[in-house]
Amino acid sequence: MCGIVTAISTQNVVPVLLEGLRKLEYRGYDSAGLAVLHEGDLVRARSAGRVAELAAIADSRHLSANIGIAHTRWATHGEPSERNAHPHVSGGLAVVHNGIIENFERIKTDLTAKGYVFTSETDTEAIAHLINHKLSAGLDLTEAVRLATNELEGAYAIGVVTESDPFRLVVARRGSPLLLGVGDDGMYAASDTSALLQVTRKVVYLEDGDVAELKLGSYRIVRPDGTVVERPVHLSSLSADAVELGTYRHYMQKEIFEQPQALGNTLEMIAGGNTISPQVFGAHAGEILGATRRVLIIACGTSFHAGLVARYWLESIAGIPCVVEIASEYRYRESVPDADTLVVVISQSGETADTLAALKHAKSLGMGKTLAICNVPESAIVRETALRFITRAGPEIGVASTKAFTTQLAALAMLTLSLAKLNGRLSDEDEARYLTALRHLPVAVGKVLELEPQIEQWAQRFASKQHALFLGRGRHWPIAMEGALKLKEISYIHAESYAAGELKHGPLALVDKDMPVIAVAPADELLEKLKSNLQEVRARGGELYVFADAGSAIEESEGVHILHMPEHYGMLSPVLHVIPLQLLSYHAALVKGTDVDKPRNLAKSVTVE
Repeated sequence: MCGIVTAISTQNVVPVLLEGLRKLEYRGYDSAGLAVLHEGDLVRARSAGRVAELAAIADSRHLSANIGIAHTRWATHGEPSERNAHPHVSGGLAVVHNGIIENFERIKTDLTAKGYVFTSETDTEAIAHLINHKLSAGLDLTEAVRLATNELEGAYAIGVVTESDPFRLVVARRGSPLLLGVGDDGMYAASDTSALLQVTRKVVYLEDGDVAELKLGSYRIVRPDGTVVERPVHLSSLSADAVELGTYRHYMQKEIFEQPQALGNTLEMIAGGNTISPQVFGAHAGEILGATRRVLIIACGTSFHAGLVARYWLESIAGIPCVVEIASEYRYRESVPDADTLVVVISQSGETADTLAALKHAKSLGMGKTLAICNVPESAIVRETALRFITRAGPEIGVASTKAFTTQLAALAMLTLSLAKLNGRLSDEDEARYLTALRHLPVAVGKVLELEPQIEQWAQRFASKQHALFLGRGRHWPIAMEGALKLKEISYIHAESYAAGELKHGPLALVDKDMPVIAVAPADELLEKLKSNLQEVRARGGELYVFADAGSAIEESEGVHILHMPEHYGMLSPVLHVIPLQLLSYHAALVKGTDVDKPRNLAKSVTVE
């Protein structure tokens, strides 16, 4: 959510800033802007629209500069508008900001009393005036930013330029991601590595509280107390090709079809072995996992659904009690801490504010056995946990998560098997069988993807609908939840999910000929129960769309549409059954003509509470 790109270079930085913003569009935004020092003067351009509109404005004004900052905004304080778009200025100084400043009203009151005039509804404008006030006392830009950020409460990543110091750019972070890029012709900073691949793969990850001063050919990082610190330079493993769309129509489509490769990469460590080792979660994993008596999973959105699937696995296979909490709720309720509980946090980006705050809350309660399942190795959540598993999904650009979800499930399956083995609940025969199934998973997912043409036909019928119900039972109920979420996210069709047995306890009142009902129907121990629930739908005139395993013996008839999955996959069936639901949502959105990769009101990396 929100994106920052800054640059100081011997070359014209305007194209770099704009291309960086394009690469950050996936994060979700409603306005865009930039500020550069053009021939020594601060020039600002903003648009309450897409980056393409900002680029057109910059082109029409023939902007060129060697230093500048740029931003895509996802509205928090104030409506989406040009007036509220970043950068915000104070005199000859401009600021871009991700995050939320919790004490901005007090700062605004103080600065208003000093004569500063506020022209927006944002918290960010308070940062601009505060830094400018520090500059007016004779400080240089770096010191002014350091002292100003010491007064801020909340989360922020900021970039600052000023006319009075045209050869220095300053950035700072606390709680929101920001990294530096070390290039051959300049220095850069951005919210995400993908924005900087155009100029460099050398990156420096800033820590909370860091203030970084960027000049041509050098950078300096200081802590809140003014101490100068060193941060290592990393060579990013990402390539520019990894974030290109290629031959696909949308990033979501590309990422759906990348799932066989993403799963293969994630499961590479078990590709040639005949046993599963706790060491895949870290050097001390055996000791920590061996002493685990309960599991607490904390996550948001799609990652929360992955945790719900894992609860079924952990309790049935590993024999370990598991609780799954929504991160935004967990830290605000009274809970009973248990030092023997393994706290598992799941996040695609590793910067999810609610999940990170919930993790810190759990640790403050004395629960130090922590594990992160994440797609970004250098993220804040990974740095906060004792153990970690890095899913190798590669960059996920589409806001609606797909390959991140299935690779999270793969990681959680390995966690389940590791705990089962340590608890003496995994025989050699079962271990071999599960490992074979995991290794075959990429091939099995590839077969499911071949069902796309039939799913595309189903999607044609969905485009005119206003509502949909998704049903599942057991470990496939969270998959129904994920399917409903995907349909809501990108097609804007209202969708709800229920454990199928709950239909008769209320939701059945909604079923009629205009309410499509999507059922996840694997050939498992609950199939016969599910069939009875489907009969309840048909008796009320509801139209059924059933994703059924081979051998499920559900017959197609009037009002009952069946898509047969290639094979039954036992414990790992949820990984396969979510694929057609992703495709259904994608093609329904295509028919409706919505913005698939950048759905309205949503953001990819949710870095505010």
